[in-house]
Amino acid sequence: MAEMVSNKQVILNNYVSGFPKESDMSMTSNTIELKVPHDSNGVLVKNLYLSCDPYMRPRMKKLEGSYVESFKPGSPISGYGVAKVLDSGHPGFKKGDLVWGMTGWEEYTLIATPQSLFKIQHTDVPLSYYTGILGMPGMTAYAGFYEVCSPKPGEYVFISAASGAVGQLVGQFAKLLGCYVVGSAGSKGKVDLLKNKFGFDEAFNYKEEEDLNAALKRYFPEGIDIYFENVGGKMLDAVLLNMRLRGRIAVCGMISQYNLDKPEGVYNLMTLISKRIRMEGFLVLDYYHLYPKYLEMIIPHITEGKIVYVEDTAEGLESAPPALIGLFSGHNVGKQVVAVARE
Repeated sequence: MAEMVSNKQVILNNYVSGFPKESDMSMTSNTIELKVPHDSNGVLVKNLYLSCDPYMRPRMKKLEGSYVESFKPGSPISGYGVAKVLDSGHPGFKKGDLVWGMTGWEEYTLIATPQSLFKIQHTDVPLSYYTGILGMPGMTAYAGFYEVCSPKPGEYVFISAASGAVGQLVGQFAKLLGCYVVGSAGSKGKVDLLKNKFGFDEAFNYKEEEDLNAALKRYFPEGIDIYFENVGGKMLDAVLLNMRLRGRIAVCGMISQYNLDKPEGVYNLMTLISKRIRMEGFLVLDYYHLYPKYLEMIIPHITEGKIVYVEDTAEGLESAPPALIGLFSGHNVGKQVVAVARE
């Protein structure tokens, strides 16, 4: 008989309306057998790091026609994570393999369809990086900037939510290409981080700006070529007025809208016509085939110190609910990670 162990879990209590609260989630536990069931094609993993990401907020409500499924009330939350394989019924994975991909918010997860997992080959960097710069957020920044925005050296680039998991990378990619880069963030500390650690040319605290249109004109007197959109709402409306002819907008996320029952309107869409702007939403799922190419580019940049990455690590599975909730009030500085176990 295989060993039976206790398995702590974070479950969603009910679908959430408005701003989520820690009480919308609960800690519970079950027991799990540390062995893959007979004839299963799955893998059993021990979760090491969990990723807190803004796209998880819409999953807390009933979704229809979305690219992701709603969380199921009463069941563990799921998301990206880093894990160690304890047992495998799949020929592509073996005991001891380190992987990243979709897993449960629990200590141990039986992943029934492991084909979407990525096997970790580079272990000379922190494993937690596979929740961020070497995982989904890194691929999001890479695909959104290089594939969707089609950047050219010397262009003017603006990034909202610029100190987050994706924004900090987009800014550094743009600087490596020789672009002029400005980011917005929600505190003085984050603004300092953008300018002094990530090398942005300029940055501003959007909470201190009464007129976002005027602020953008101040930082981009000649207009914006590329906008990497993470926020939506009033920020998008102001950016539209400041885009240059044939500018590009990559719509990655709209975190300012996720907790609203009725999304804010956007009123300056006519500029898409007059300035011939291309505005394109994208999903990282469509670009995972480029992951090997991305690793070839990013690993040397990390080891040579050309790209830096900031994480905000919460310790223990119990810290996962407040860490996730904190994303929507800007509590995190950099990529929000939850350390569940250290191997």
